[in-house]
Formats: sequence, C-alpha cells, structure tokens
Amino acid sequence: MAAKIALIAHDGKKDEIVDFAKTYRDLLVAYQLVATGTTGQRIAEATGLPVHRMRSGPLGGDAQIAAQVAEGEVTAVIFLVDPLYAHPHEPDIQGLLRICNVYNTPLATNVATAVLILEGLEELAEQADAAAN
Repeated sequence: MAAKIALIAHDGKKDEIVDFAKTYRDLLVAYQLVATGTTGQRIAEATGLPVHRMRSGPLGGDAQIAAQVAEGEVTAVIFLVDPLYAHPHEPDIQGLLRICNVYNTPLATNVATAVLILEGLEELAEQADAAAN
C-alpha cells in the first residue's frame, strides 16, 4: 500500500493548500491522499489527484484523520493553520496535533515545513529504491 499524506487547511488557508498541491502535484501523485471535506474537494478539482475526503473539520474530519494517524495509516500530516482566527472546533485541532506528536508523525502547519516534509519523503523513497537495486 502506498504511503498516505493527510491534507487539511483552515478556511483562510484553502487557497494556499490548493496552490501547494498544484505546485507539488508530481510528488503528491505517489501518495494516497486523505483530506477534510472542502479542502479535499478543492485539491481534487484543481489537480485531478484522487483524494479520499473525510468530513469537514468542524464536523469531525480532524478527528477522523487523527484516528488514522493513531492506527499508523498516515505517513505525514500537512495542516495549514490560520493562526489569526479562533476556530470553534479547536479541541479537535489540538487533538490531531497531539496525536501527531504522540505517534511521531511528521506534521507541517505552514507551507515551508510542508515542502521540507515532501522533499524528505522523496529523498527517503529514492534511498530505498537505490538500496533495493
């Protein structure tokens, strides 16, 4: 099974995560993608990538992804957080961040860190391919 990356973005960061997905489409295509509702829909429409959509964040999507992290099903989480606004589902957000820390799952909360995670995963895959040959 291919490694899985979770993609999440607050409303104020949705354009940014779509731009990120378009820019890094060639790297993301190697992964199973899971996302919260609207974020997943927008990424799929903009990139043509298959994205398994969970519920929206306020309706439990963050918690659904946290459960997948806890089960070891998610390789990395990219969650573009909008730090300038309060979010009514803040406990779910904090729960997801906590689960990523508990299970040592790479977590990006901004594009700069997301790029480093993708590049790091690509490098690990290249090293694994080289070792297999």
